[in-house]
Amino acid sequence: MSQAEATAEAFLTALRSLPKKQRQAVLCGIADDDEMREDLLDLAMIAERRHEPSRPFREYLAEKKR
Repeated sequence: MSQAEATAEAFLTALRSLPKKQRQAVLCGIADDDEMREDLLDLAMIAERRHEPSRPFREYLAEKKR
């Protein structure tokens, strides 16, 4: 496990251990931060589309030029 993964796991463990009201306050703070909210939305989109078929970027560009 990398240092980043270990840090993330420690943070998530601490977040899960908070009482619901405090956990919601932390999550609302994250959602209120423009940059963090954008990151979360990006990650949600990636997770949602993870199983969609992909294609090479050059193929996309060629199609776009037509």
